[in-house]
Amino acid sequence: MSFLEAVILGLVQGLTEFLPISSSGHLRVVSAFFGWPDPGAAFTAVSQIGTELAVVIYFRKRIWAILSTWTRSLFNRELRSDVNARMGWYVILGSIPIVVLGLLLEEQIESVFRDLRLIALNLIVFGVILGVVDRYTRKHRTLEDLNVPRGVTFGLFQSLALIPGVSRSGGTLTGGMLLGFQRKDAAEYAFLLALPAVFGAGVYQLTDIGGNEYAGWGATIVGTVIAGVVGFVVIAWLMRFISTHSFMPFVYYRVGLGILVLALVSWGVIDPQGGAGSETARSEIVSVEETPGEESEPGAEPASGTAPGAEPASGNDPSAEPSGTPSESPSPAVDPVTGWAIDPEVGLPRNPETGLYHDPDLGMDVDYDVTTGLATNPVTGQTYDPKADD
Repeated sequence: MSFLEAVILGLVQGLTEFLPISSSGHLRVVSAFFGWPDPGAAFTAVSQIGTELAVVIYFRKRIWAILSTWTRSLFNRELRSDVNARMGWYVILGSIPIVVLGLLLEEQIESVFRDLRLIALNLIVFGVILGVVDRYTRKHRTLEDLNVPRGVTFGLFQSLALIPGVSRSGGTLTGGMLLGFQRKDAAEYAFLLALPAVFGAGVYQLTDIGGNEYAGWGATIVGTVIAGVVGFVVIAWLMRFISTHSFMPFVYYRVGLGILVLALVSWGVIDPQGGAGSETARSEIVSVEETPGEESEPGAEPASGTAPGAEPASGNDPSAEPSGTPSESPSPAVDPVTGWAIDPEVGLPRNPETGLYHDPDLGMDVDYDVTTGLATNPVTGQTYDPKADD
């Protein structure tokens, strides 16, 4: 991931994390629009640490009151009825659903759930639900009315955020308003409830940064810092905005964006699983960089017509080497879509950034088993022979 990508995705994360429009969905959509690869679930989770640090700073007085009162209430019975002590328990209990479901659905979160068509549908459907709930529910409760069942219900709605396109804040706010909580109180509890889940997911995914992930450490740190700074500004603005306005502007935006994404996917402008049709632009860059070494590329034919790896023509049996050339190079050495060198034994190019084999038809990297000669589709989990369509 380049520095420019990290900056832009950090801005997107900071702008969208607290608005009910899905930050993870926007990271996928923006990457697809620019033709970049999916930044990955690890980058999304770790960059959210920056935005949650913004929550800690903005609500620092409330968070300190909750932590100190809850801790002292473990030894002092008189403090257990205090709203801050109770809030500590509500946050803990409300975090359980997303932790359990996050671990159970980890594989789907990193593959199937990141399909742009599903993200677009979630933007539309849950946007409409948010609008209906905001318009027709009675909002008369404050955080003083929070109890264990309501806190856990908040947590169940928060767990919907595991699916990109739903929105953590949007799902939690929808649940809070269904329970009758005022917008500002529902938003405050939603932000507090997100702290354990986001910090936990971010730390859990730290080990996945680098390696086969598209985003390395440098890009992730840059994106996280930018997301935190921008996120603080967004929190301050949102808490003032929802005191006097409804969520309808966000509903219209979600529906419009979802329709646009579905249209672009149906027209073939962007790949629902990959980084859009700009693979050509990326391949042009790769081709230019590889031009100086084109002569030594395995399987590439020299301009003089001599066989790959053969000595220059010396007049000794000039017909011997050229006759064997077609059988030695039955397929092109460079994939025309990605511009990457094709492994002749596998039939697929290898992604130089991830080290994995890349299937241009799927538009994504795939796992390849050298013992069976079969590749695995990361979306469906089905194995197939990558040479079958050659």
